[in-house]
Amino acid sequence: MRIAFLGSAQFGIPSLEAIAESRHELVGVFTQPARPAGRHRDPKPTDVAVWCSQRKIAYAEADNINDISMKEKVSGCLADLLVVIAFGQKIGQDVIALQRHGAVNVHASLLPEYRGAAPIHWAIMNGQKETGVSIITLAEKMDAGFVLGQARTPLGPEDTFETVHDRLSQIAVAALIEAIDQIEAGTAVYSPQDQSRVSYAPRLRKEHGYIDWERPAERIVNQVRGLWPWPGAQSVYVSIKTGKHWRVTVKKAAAVSYDNARGLPAGTLNEAMNVVCGHGALKILELKPAGSDLMTFEAFTNGRPCSQGDLFISAQKAMTGLL
Repeated sequence: MRIAFLGSAQFGIPSLEAIAESRHELVGVFTQPARPAGRHRDPKPTDVAVWCSQRKIAYAEADNINDISMKEKVSGCLADLLVVIAFGQKIGQDVIALQRHGAVNVHASLLPEYRGAAPIHWAIMNGQKETGVSIITLAEKMDAGFVLGQARTPLGPEDTFETVHDRLSQIAVAALIEAIDQIEAGTAVYSPQDQSRVSYAPRLRKEHGYIDWERPAERIVNQVRGLWPWPGAQSVYVSIKTGKHWRVTVKKAAAVSYDNARGLPAGTLNEAMNVVCGHGALKILELKPAGSDLMTFEAFTNGRPCSQGDLFISAQKAMTGLL
């Protein structure tokens, strides 16, 4: 079967490689244009563009895949099927209709749960024990297409966005190739999603990373895991002795039981150098101070005037000048 691929991010690379190496024919690749990035704002090509360049595979940059000129390029591929993974643009039904088998998408959740832009982050932050990928048809409504197949994986206590992202990108491969084979053979089962089970994973904003120490420690651990490396679970550490403060991003932490008999305010560093939370306490294992390298919490406290009674306060409060 002739396949055109639309994608931009690293998540789709294993599937793109599998299509290129399969018995199917990769007849076109479309990706987002290079965007300014880094300190000097130099144009940075997408991961898919880099992959194609390294393998001398032709690709087209699409600022808007629905433009007439881009639709003509898609049509010129004479593809039987579009495969869309982390492309970054909404694809119009008239583009989908150019292929006799339409378009399929790999979504990083077990649909109908976690429709939206950040399914991996929200699954971890919400304490899910399992996630996966869904192979779906593209529909007018976001992530609402028919499900052709799924692959599942457990979420462990050490999993972060990074580890789950990479694992899902790999387990998607077999599910996608199987769906493509079934579409070609006419044996694909197009299952509608259960509308009663729909949930959403909205696009992340920086403020989603602000730690609220009034929350239970277990929930904060999930926030830390789900938001590393971006936007990161952030707070501001304040030394009571000196008044100095440091903005930090927590990379790794564990929830520990703590009987707050003394009624310490949430965010206070207790006698065990753990942070008092609304329920329990947080043992910080690794963090990254702004402008510094990643380090253990022990190294952080050894290099600064830190002591019991110091405070972690809201990064949002610090940003609004209330520190």
